[in-house]
Amino acid sequence: MPLLSTLRPAGACVVVLWEIDEDEPALRAGLWLTPEEDADLAGITHPAQRVEWLACRSAMRQLSESQGFTYHGMVKDEYGKPHLIGLPGHISLSHTSGWAAAVWHPGKPVGLDIEPLRAQFSRVVPRVLSEAEIRHAGGSLHRLAMYWCAKESLYKLYGKRQLTFREHLHIEPFADDDTQLTGHVRLPDHFEAPPEGPVQIFCFRTGPGLLAVAF
Repeated sequence: MPLLSTLRPAGACVVVLWEIDEDEPALRAGLWLTPEEDADLAGITHPAQRVEWLACRSAMRQLSESQGFTYHGMVKDEYGKPHLIGLPGHISLSHTSGWAAAVWHPGKPVGLDIEPLRAQFSRVVPRVLSEAEIRHAGGSLHRLAMYWCAKESLYKLYGKRQLTFREHLHIEPFADDDTQLTGHVRLPDHFEAPPEGPVQIFCFRTGPGLLAVAF
């Protein structure tokens, strides 16, 4: 059985974090996939990524059932953002090596990301952070990871393409022990309207390293 953790960032928002210890057949046995999901899975060739993909859906099934819903699978919109079939609320998924997570919010668009602490964060700084954010990060691996994870969750919340982490997604300065950050989606006028006002991003030091939920 997987190690499941339930996190409640604020209000009715619920996150299920799943430490993967199953193989693909075991995960498949607990899921019913739509034809579209079967096609998506068929397009994934790496064995570990297939397991992580299935674990995300297993986590979402577990989360749905914990809210009293019967899980019927998910469908993606034209931008690739997932939605529950026939059920209320907003969702997001994330996975990394050995871990999968799912989040549900009854009334607000939501974004989720999980990340281990990795040295590669320092290599992507120029395309991810603004000049002000680079100065604030000061080369700290922890701060770089916080920025990355927070921006990933903000990107998934917005759920559209054609935006960049550096130019369009912004995180206000934070202290190293902060667990709640403030983010902004700032887009040119010709883009579809972003969320109104600031977005709260809840950060947890858990699982593989960091988990961020934006809503």
